[in-house]
Amino acid sequence: MSGGQWMVVLIVAIVACASFLKASVIHGTKVAETEAANAPDKEKLLAEVRALKERVAVLERIATDNSTRLDQEIEALRDRS
Repeated sequence: MSGGQWMVVLIVAIVACASFLKASVIHGTKVAETEAANAPDKEKLLAEVRALKERVAVLERIATDNSTRLDQEIEALRDRS
């Protein structure tokens, strides 16, 4: 190949690399913007998961508790009203 042909190949390679880098930067910016926009939703979901875990723990305790103690607690609640 002559010098002119190498120059064309070099120019095409530079343009291709520049296009790839530009697309990568734009994609990275969009990902960062999306993550920033979803941060409040993430915190809300984490709080909801924590609350659900607490409720499941209470239900597990009730399910595994002996029935006489549960009956006593229910009766104590009825007596308060």
